[in-house]
Amino acid sequence: MALLLALVRATPSWAQGDSSGAGPRQLRVGPLIINPTISLVNIGIDQNVFNDPADQDPKSDFTFTLTPAVDMRLRLFRTVVTADVAEEVVWYQTYSSERSLNPSVRLGWQVPFNRVSFTINGGRASLRDRPGFEIDSRARRTELHYDGRVEVRVLSKTFFGVTAVRQQVAYDPNATFLFTDLAVELNRVTTTGGLAVRQMVTPLTSISLTASRSQDHFEFSSLRDSNSTSLFGTIAFDPFGLIRGSATVGYLDFTLVTPGVPGYQGVTVAVNMSYVARGSTTLTVTGTRDVEYSYDVNQPYYLLSGATVSIRQLLVRQVDGIVRAGAQQLGYRDRAGAVVAVADRVDHVTTYGGGVGYNLGRGTRIGFNVDWQNRISAVDARQFKGLRYGFAVTYGS
Repeated sequence: MALLLALVRATPSWAQGDSSGAGPRQLRVGPLIINPTISLVNIGIDQNVFNDPADQDPKSDFTFTLTPAVDMRLRLFRTVVTADVAEEVVWYQTYSSERSLNPSVRLGWQVPFNRVSFTINGGRASLRDRPGFEIDSRARRTELHYDGRVEVRVLSKTFFGVTAVRQQVAYDPNATFLFTDLAVELNRVTTTGGLAVRQMVTPLTSISLTASRSQDHFEFSSLRDSNSTSLFGTIAFDPFGLIRGSATVGYLDFTLVTPGVPGYQGVTVAVNMSYVARGSTTLTVTGTRDVEYSYDVNQPYYLLSGATVSIRQLLVRQVDGIVRAGAQQLGYRDRAGAVVAVADRVDHVTTYGGGVGYNLGRGTRIGFNVDWQNRISAVDARQFKGLRYGFAVTYGS
C-alpha cells in the first residue's frame, strides 16, 4: 500500500490556485542545474477557516500562502544527485493560530551502470496542515520517507527490480482533533518491500508490474497494526508528450492484525494524468481508491474513493481560463461491538472551482480563483460548506 501511494500521491487539498502554464527558469552552474520557483496563492478570503458546520457560525478571514522552492540536479561522475527544498508559509490575518511554516526537503542519488542501477531517496517534511479529507484541524506532524531500488536490465527494454520503502508519521504531542490525541492514534511506521518488472515502450514511457508486502506498526495504538499485500500495474507516460503523468491500478488485500474490524480486499487506483491538445487546452484527471486511517479508534480506517477533473483553456493570447470539479467518498469500517454515531457511515466531499489567469511570460502568471467545498455526512457535526476566493501569483513550474 505504501509503495502504491509513493507512485502517485493525490493531495487532498482544495483552493490551491492554478500554477500551470509557468515555464521553468533553470540556472546552470557547471554540472549543477538549479530550478527556482515561487508561488503566492490564496491571496483572499477563506469563508470557513475551521470547517465549522453552518449552525456553529463559520469564521471568515483574509489569508495567503507563500511557497518558495528550488529543485537541483548535480551530475557527479557517472551518478546524479537530486534535491528538492521548499518552505510553505501560511498566513491568516485574524486567526493567528492557523498560521504555519511547513518546510520540506527531499534528497536522491541515482547510480546507473550498464546493466544494474541503484536509486536511493530520502525526505523529511514538518507540516501543520489538514492531513486529509477527514481531519479538519491543522495538525503539526513530521513525515519521514526513505526508499531504495535496485534494478537489473535483463533484456534490451526489460528491467527487473527490488524495492524497499520506509515511512514514518509522528504527530506533535499537542495535536488534537475532536478531543482525540492524534499522536496516540496515528503515529506509525510503514515498511514495504516489493518486486517489479518494467518494460520500456519508448525512451520515456514504461509499463510496470509490482508485487509488494507492507506492514503498518502504530507506536501507541497496536489495535490499528495491519498487514497488506498488493499487486498492481503502472503506466508512466512521456512527461513531454501529449499524454503525461501516470496511472496505477491494482488489487489490495488489507487486514488488521487484531480481529474485530473487517479488512479490505479489492481494487486500488492512483491516477495523475493530463492531456494537452494543440497547445491550448489541457485536461487533467486525478483519481484515487485506497485505504486511509481514521482518527477514530472505533472506525479505524475508511476507503477513500474519488476523482478530480480540471480543464484549462487558452482564451486570447496570454489569457487562460480553468474550471475544476471533484468528488470524494469516505466509506468507514466499524470495529465490532464499538459504539459509533452512525454504523458504516459514508461521507461525501465535493469541490467546484474556476478562475482566469494572465501569463506575463518568463514563467510568471497572475490569476484569480474561486473554489467551493462541501462535505455531507450522516453526523451533523461533520458537515460543512466553505468558499474561498482570491488571487495567485506564480513563477517557475
